[in-house]
Amino acid sequence: MAMPLPPQNGSRRQFMTSLASGAAVLASGSLPKNAHAFEQRDRRSQPGFAGLITRERQPLNLEYPFADLSGFQTPNNQFFVRTHFPIPTLDRDRWKLRCTGRVQRSLSLKYEELRQLPSTTVAATIECAGNSRVFLVPKTRGVLWELGGVSTAEWTGVRLSTILDRAGIREGAVEVILNGADKGQLTEEPKSPGEVHFSRSLPLEKARQAEVVLAYQMNGEDLPVEHGFPLRAIVPGWYGVASVKWLTSIEVVDSPFAGYWQTAEYAYWKRHSGEPVSVPVREMQIKSEIARPTRNEAIRAGATYRVFGAAWSDGAEISRVELSTDGGKQWGEARLLGNPVRFAWRLWEFRWDVSKAAGKYTLMSRATDARGRQQPASHDVDSKAYMVNHTLPVEIEVR
Repeated sequence: MAMPLPPQNGSRRQFMTSLASGAAVLASGSLPKNAHAFEQRDRRSQPGFAGLITRERQPLNLEYPFADLSGFQTPNNQFFVRTHFPIPTLDRDRWKLRCTGRVQRSLSLKYEELRQLPSTTVAATIECAGNSRVFLVPKTRGVLWELGGVSTAEWTGVRLSTILDRAGIREGAVEVILNGADKGQLTEEPKSPGEVHFSRSLPLEKARQAEVVLAYQMNGEDLPVEHGFPLRAIVPGWYGVASVKWLTSIEVVDSPFAGYWQTAEYAYWKRHSGEPVSVPVREMQIKSEIARPTRNEAIRAGATYRVFGAAWSDGAEISRVELSTDGGKQWGEARLLGNPVRFAWRLWEFRWDVSKAAGKYTLMSRATDARGRQQPASHDVDSKAYMVNHTLPVEIEVR
């Protein structure tokens, strides 16, 4: 398993806790094939990973401590956790993936049969559509993520197009519905009309793209139960809501899907001839975040400080990241780190010669991608409480 690197200007206690957690997993060795159901029950009785920030306990929602960002890949035990219902317990030996609907032949694949199909690995940043919601004014409903409703991993599995090709798509098909095993009833507005599963759809054209994967491994390890064991969809470039976990069935349909999680929730207003039309949340918006310094951090006057963070988009390459240390009046260009990886974040740094004048300073970062799109200065109210990608101020103190 990948081990975390020591965070810069971060918490040593968090780092040591993370190391201890990783060592315990390594010491235990791999579980036998029939031990997955026990492993799932044990994890459900002791939810969460060491060092993650608890946003909700029921359902379980855990935030990655973004200030601990140190490398391209997020370790599995630090990857943020998003759930809407209790985590389902699925037996790998009894589980099957079904593909039905407007297909030439219905499929039912066992776990081992799926693992025998040609595999691929894709690196992808997954961001919750509500990440950074806590910064919206006035306060809104929903999980109040700060910066860490986002993480990056390498996902290994079978291309969704491989399954669709085996089933054969019939004429008239327009969308592919991904159905998860997680289910429940929503009792707060917008209430659900009884119990609903978590389901989302992809346009057929998107579903056929090579990067869309049905993943059974995460960073080279079997998919953890919190992240969708035994199988989850990975839809790079789209918000995490599209990457349905605990996948049990795929349905090919001849009309647009209008399920609860596509209309009542995870939908926003898009203007058509000036009039608002409700559309589902899909493509990730261009965004950058500052990992360090953290809010209210004290920095020594006259020092050289390494401002560090990450930027991402919907697959378009990040071409520039800029930093302001005066609340957006002036901007300087940051240095992009590493090589660009489509659908994954780009790390960046800025060497800041801190002023010798003590006082409060406001740092902000903004990204621009290869298509010329730039991170906005304010949140679009038509996006409701989703797609929060405006420049976020980080207030620090120079002493």
